[in-house]
Amino acid sequence: MGWLEAVVLGLVQGLTEFLPISSSAHLRIFGEAFGWGDPGAAFTAITQIGTEFAVLVYYRRKIGAIIATWLRSLRDPALRREPDARMGWLIIIGSIPIVVLGLLLQDRIESTFRDLRIVAIALVVFSLVLFWADRVGGTQRELPDLTVKHGLYFGLAQAMALIPGVSRSGGTITAGRFLGYSRSAAADYSFLLAVPAVLGSGFFQVAKSLDGGIDWGPTLLATVIAAGVGFVVISWLLRYLSRGSFTPFVVYRVVLGLALLALVGAGVLDPS
Repeated sequence: MGWLEAVVLGLVQGLTEFLPISSSAHLRIFGEAFGWGDPGAAFTAITQIGTEFAVLVYYRRKIGAIIATWLRSLRDPALRREPDARMGWLIIIGSIPIVVLGLLLQDRIESTFRDLRIVAIALVVFSLVLFWADRVGGTQRELPDLTVKHGLYFGLAQAMALIPGVSRSGGTITAGRFLGYSRSAAADYSFLLAVPAVLGSGFFQVAKSLDGGIDWGPTLLATVIAAGVGFVVISWLLRYLSRGSFTPFVVYRVVLGLALLALVGAGVLDPS
Protein backbone atom coordinates (compact mmCIF):
# COMPACT_ATOMS: atom_id res chain seq x y z
CA MET A 1 0.00 0.00 0.00
CA GLY A 2 1.31 3.44 -0.95
CA TRP A 3 1.23 6.57 1.18
CA LEU A 4 -1.25 8.39 -1.08
CA GLU A 5 -3.58 5.39 -0.90
CA ALA A 6 -3.27 5.45 2.89
CA VAL A 7 -4.18 9.15 3.07
CA VAL A 8 -7.22 8.75 0.82
CA LEU A 9 -8.52 5.63 2.55
CA GLY A 10 -7.89 7.13 5.99
CA LEU A 11 -9.99 10.14 5.02
CA VAL A 12 -12.70 7.86 3.64
CA GLN A 13 -12.76 5.78 6.82
CA GLY A 14 -12.97 8.84 9.05
CA LEU A 15 -15.69 10.48 6.96
CA THR A 16 -17.93 7.42 6.65
CA GLU A 17 -17.58 5.34 9.83
CA PHE A 18 -20.23 7.13 11.87
CA LEU A 19 -22.58 8.10 9.07
CA PRO A 20 -25.15 5.41 8.20
CA ILE A 21 -23.54 4.82 4.78
CA SER A 22 -21.06 1.97 5.54
CA SER A 23 -17.37 2.77 5.85
CA SER A 24 -16.35 -0.77 4.86
CA ALA A 25 -18.34 -0.43 1.61
CA HIS A 26 -16.65 2.89 0.84
CA LEU A 27 -13.16 1.52 1.47
CA ARG A 28 -13.96 -1.38 -0.84
CA ILE A 29 -15.40 0.90 -3.54
CA PHE A 30 -12.67 3.55 -3.38
CA GLY A 31 -9.93 0.92 -3.49
CA GLU A 32 -11.39 -0.59 -6.64
CA ALA A 33 -12.29 2.74 -8.26
CA PHE A 34 -8.74 4.11 -7.90
CA GLY A 35 -7.19 0.90 -9.21
CA TRP A 36 -5.70 -0.07 -5.85
CA GLY A 37 -7.81 -3.19 -5.44
CA ASP A 38 -9.57 -4.34 -2.29
CA PRO A 39 -7.75 -2.92 0.78
CA GLY A 40 -8.96 -6.03 2.62
CA ALA A 41 -10.83 -6.86 5.78
CA ALA A 42 -7.66 -6.59 7.89
CA PHE A 43 -6.90 -3.02 6.77
CA THR A 44 -10.55 -2.06 7.28
CA ALA A 45 -10.65 -3.47 10.81
CA ILE A 46 -7.35 -1.88 11.83
CA THR A 47 -8.24 1.60 10.55
CA GLN A 48 -11.53 1.33 12.43
CA ILE A 49 -9.44 1.36 15.62
CA GLY A 50 -8.71 4.96 14.70
CA THR A 51 -12.34 5.98 14.39
CA GLU A 52 -13.14 4.07 17.56
CA PHE A 53 -10.50 6.14 19.33
CA ALA A 54 -12.62 9.16 18.32
CA VAL A 55 -15.57 7.52 20.12
CA LEU A 56 -13.45 6.96 23.22
CA VAL A 57 -12.45 10.63 23.25
CA TYR A 58 -15.93 11.98 22.51
CA TYR A 59 -17.65 9.78 25.10
CA ARG A 60 -14.73 9.68 27.53
CA ARG A 61 -16.71 10.81 30.57
CA LYS A 62 -19.64 8.51 29.81
CA ILE A 63 -17.42 5.52 29.08
CA GLY A 64 -15.32 6.19 32.18
CA ALA A 65 -18.45 6.31 34.34
CA ILE A 66 -19.82 3.11 32.79
CA ILE A 67 -16.59 1.17 33.35
CA ALA A 68 -16.09 2.47 36.90
CA THR A 69 -19.67 1.88 38.02
CA TRP A 70 -19.88 -1.53 36.35
CA LEU A 71 -16.67 -2.70 38.04
CA ARG A 72 -17.82 -1.43 41.45
CA SER A 73 -21.21 -3.10 40.95
CA LEU A 74 -19.48 -6.49 40.75
CA ARG A 75 -18.58 -6.07 44.43
CA ASP A 76 -21.53 -3.96 45.55
CA PRO A 77 -24.98 -5.36 44.55
CA ALA A 78 -26.64 -2.06 45.49
CA LEU A 79 -24.98 -0.41 42.48
CA ARG A 80 -26.36 -2.88 39.96
CA ARG A 81 -29.48 -0.79 39.40
CA GLU A 82 -27.43 2.30 38.59
CA PRO A 83 -27.88 3.39 34.93
CA ASP A 84 -24.14 3.23 34.19
CA ALA A 85 -23.83 -0.27 35.64
CA ARG A 86 -26.84 -1.41 33.59
CA MET A 87 -25.35 0.16 30.48
CA GLY A 88 -22.14 -1.80 31.04
CA TRP A 89 -24.10 -5.06 31.04
CA LEU A 90 -26.21 -3.96 28.07
CA ILE A 91 -23.09 -3.23 26.02
CA ILE A 92 -21.71 -6.68 26.87
CA ILE A 93 -25.01 -8.38 26.01
CA GLY A 94 -25.41 -6.42 22.78
CA SER A 95 -21.89 -7.39 21.70
CA ILE A 96 -22.55 -11.14 21.84
CA PRO A 97 -24.18 -11.51 18.37
CA ILE A 98 -21.35 -9.86 16.43
CA VAL A 99 -18.67 -11.80 18.32
CA VAL A 100 -20.35 -15.15 17.64
CA LEU A 101 -21.22 -14.43 14.01
CA GLY A 102 -17.87 -12.77 13.35
CA LEU A 103 -16.03 -15.92 14.39
CA LEU A 104 -18.41 -18.26 12.56
CA LEU A 105 -18.39 -16.25 9.31
CA GLN A 106 -14.77 -15.12 9.33
CA ASP A 107 -13.87 -16.67 5.97
CA ARG A 108 -16.93 -15.21 4.23
CA ILE A 109 -16.28 -11.77 5.77
CA GLU A 110 -12.82 -11.74 4.21
CA SER A 111 -13.97 -13.03 0.81
CA THR A 112 -17.61 -13.57 -0.29
CA PHE A 113 -19.16 -10.61 1.52
CA ARG A 114 -16.71 -8.20 -0.16
CA ASP A 115 -18.10 -8.87 -3.65
CA LEU A 116 -19.13 -5.47 -5.02
CA ARG A 117 -22.49 -6.81 -6.17
CA ILE A 118 -23.32 -7.82 -2.59
CA VAL A 119 -22.06 -4.44 -1.37
CA ALA A 120 -24.28 -2.58 -3.85
CA ILE A 121 -27.39 -4.59 -3.00
CA ALA A 122 -26.78 -4.11 0.73
CA LEU A 123 -26.40 -0.35 0.25
CA VAL A 124 -29.75 -0.08 -1.51
CA VAL A 125 -31.81 -2.57 0.50
CA PHE A 126 -30.71 -1.46 3.95
CA SER A 127 -31.05 2.22 3.06
CA LEU A 128 -34.72 1.59 2.31
CA VAL A 129 -35.13 -0.27 5.59
CA LEU A 130 -33.54 2.70 7.42
CA PHE A 131 -35.90 5.09 5.62
CA TRP A 132 -38.90 3.00 6.65
CA ALA A 133 -37.73 2.73 10.25
CA ASP A 134 -37.14 6.47 10.49
CA ARG A 135 -40.66 7.14 9.20
CA VAL A 136 -42.64 4.65 11.31
CA GLY A 137 -40.48 4.51 14.45
CA GLY A 138 -41.54 6.38 17.56
CA THR A 139 -39.36 8.74 19.54
CA GLN A 140 -40.65 8.09 23.06
CA ARG A 141 -37.74 5.95 24.28
CA GLU A 142 -34.36 7.15 25.50
CA LEU A 143 -31.27 5.30 26.78
CA PRO A 144 -32.68 4.71 30.31
CA ASP A 145 -35.51 2.72 28.67
CA LEU A 146 -33.08 0.20 27.14
CA THR A 147 -33.80 -3.42 28.09
CA VAL A 148 -31.87 -6.67 27.70
CA LYS A 149 -34.15 -7.77 24.86
CA HIS A 150 -33.69 -4.47 23.07
CA GLY A 151 -29.94 -4.68 23.61
CA LEU A 152 -29.92 -8.05 21.83
CA TYR A 153 -31.96 -6.60 18.97
CA PHE A 154 -29.43 -3.79 18.62
CA GLY A 155 -26.65 -6.38 18.75
CA LEU A 156 -28.18 -8.49 15.99
CA ALA A 157 -28.53 -5.39 13.84
CA GLN A 158 -24.90 -4.50 14.48
CA ALA A 159 -23.86 -8.01 13.40
CA MET A 160 -25.47 -7.40 10.00
CA ALA A 161 -22.68 -4.88 9.38
CA LEU A 162 -20.31 -7.80 8.87
CA ILE A 163 -21.59 -7.40 5.30
CA PRO A 164 -20.04 -4.26 3.76
CA GLY A 165 -22.82 -1.96 2.66
CA VAL A 166 -25.10 -2.55 5.63
CA SER A 167 -23.38 0.00 7.92
CA ARG A 168 -22.79 -0.61 11.61
CA SER A 169 -24.34 2.68 12.67
CA GLY A 170 -27.07 2.41 10.05
CA GLY A 171 -28.06 -1.09 11.15
CA THR A 172 -28.16 -0.35 14.86
CA ILE A 173 -29.89 3.00 14.42
CA THR A 174 -32.47 1.29 12.20
CA ALA A 175 -33.16 -1.22 14.97
CA GLY A 176 -33.42 1.59 17.49
CA ARG A 177 -35.91 3.55 15.39
CA PHE A 178 -38.09 0.45 14.92
CA LEU A 179 -38.01 -0.04 18.70
CA GLY A 180 -39.16 3.54 19.28
CA TYR A 181 -35.90 5.17 20.39
CA SER A 182 -35.13 8.76 19.46
CA ARG A 183 -32.51 9.33 16.77
CA SER A 184 -29.97 10.64 19.28
CA ALA A 185 -30.56 7.79 21.76
CA ALA A 186 -30.24 5.17 19.02
CA ALA A 187 -27.02 6.81 17.81
CA ASP A 188 -25.55 7.05 21.32
CA TYR A 189 -26.13 3.36 22.05
CA SER A 190 -24.93 2.45 18.55
CA PHE A 191 -21.60 4.19 19.10
CA LEU A 192 -21.14 2.83 22.64
CA LEU A 193 -22.06 -0.69 21.51
CA ALA A 194 -19.47 -0.54 18.74
CA VAL A 195 -16.54 0.03 21.14
CA PRO A 196 -15.85 -3.60 22.18
CA ALA A 197 -16.77 -5.03 18.76
CA VAL A 198 -14.59 -2.67 16.74
CA LEU A 199 -11.62 -2.70 19.10
CA GLY A 200 -11.83 -6.48 19.44
CA SER A 201 -11.95 -6.98 15.66
CA GLY A 202 -9.19 -4.44 15.07
CA PHE A 203 -6.72 -5.85 17.57
CA PHE A 204 -7.55 -9.40 16.44
CA GLN A 205 -6.48 -8.38 12.93
CA VAL A 206 -3.38 -6.65 14.34
CA ALA A 207 -2.36 -9.90 16.05
CA LYS A 208 -3.02 -11.91 12.88
CA SER A 209 -0.97 -9.49 10.77
CA LEU A 210 2.12 -9.23 12.97
CA ASP A 211 3.91 -11.86 10.89
CA GLY A 212 3.29 -10.00 7.63
CA GLY A 213 0.58 -9.15 5.16
CA ILE A 214 0.14 -5.51 6.22
CA ASP A 215 2.16 -2.43 5.22
CA TRP A 216 2.33 -1.03 8.73
CA GLY A 217 3.55 2.48 7.92
CA PRO A 218 0.71 3.43 5.54
CA THR A 219 -1.84 1.51 7.62
CA LEU A 220 -0.92 3.41 10.79
CA LEU A 221 -1.04 6.71 8.89
CA ALA A 222 -4.54 5.86 7.63
CA THR A 223 -5.59 4.93 11.17
CA VAL A 224 -4.38 8.25 12.61
CA ILE A 225 -6.10 10.24 9.86
CA ALA A 226 -9.32 8.27 10.42
CA ALA A 227 -9.22 9.11 14.13
CA GLY A 228 -8.92 12.86 13.57
CA VAL A 229 -11.54 13.07 10.84
CA GLY A 230 -13.84 10.70 12.71
CA PHE A 231 -13.92 12.93 15.78
CA VAL A 232 -15.11 15.87 13.67
CA VAL A 233 -17.77 13.75 11.98
CA ILE A 234 -19.20 12.23 15.17
CA SER A 235 -19.43 15.69 16.74
CA TRP A 236 -21.29 17.02 13.71
CA LEU A 237 -23.59 14.00 13.34
CA LEU A 238 -24.92 14.05 16.89
CA ARG A 239 -25.75 17.75 16.54
CA TYR A 240 -27.42 17.09 13.19
CA LEU A 241 -29.58 14.25 14.56
CA SER A 242 -31.16 16.59 17.11
CA ARG A 243 -33.02 18.25 14.23
CA GLY A 244 -32.42 16.35 10.99
CA SER A 245 -33.57 13.07 9.45
CA PHE A 246 -31.74 10.20 7.75
CA THR A 247 -33.29 10.91 4.35
CA PRO A 248 -30.15 12.52 2.80
CA PHE A 249 -28.11 9.45 3.74
CA VAL A 250 -30.79 7.14 2.33
CA VAL A 251 -30.81 8.97 -1.02
CA TYR A 252 -27.01 8.92 -1.17
CA ARG A 253 -26.88 5.18 -0.44
CA VAL A 254 -29.47 4.33 -3.09
CA VAL A 255 -27.70 6.41 -5.76
CA LEU A 256 -24.30 4.93 -4.83
CA GLY A 257 -25.61 1.38 -4.81
CA LEU A 258 -27.37 1.68 -8.16
CA ALA A 259 -24.34 3.38 -9.73
CA LEU A 260 -22.10 0.63 -8.38
CA LEU A 261 -24.33 -2.07 -9.89
CA ALA A 262 -24.25 -0.25 -13.22
CA LEU A 263 -20.45 0.05 -13.22
CA VAL A 264 -20.02 -3.60 -12.32
CA GLY A 265 -22.57 -4.63 -14.97
CA ALA A 266 -20.74 -2.56 -17.58
CA GLY A 267 -17.45 -4.22 -16.68
CA VAL A 268 -15.88 -0.98 -15.46
CA LEU A 269 -15.30 -2.41 -11.97
CA ASP A 270 -14.30 -5.96 -11.08
CA PRO A 271 -16.84 -7.18 -8.51
CA SER A 272 -14.52 -9.71 -6.90
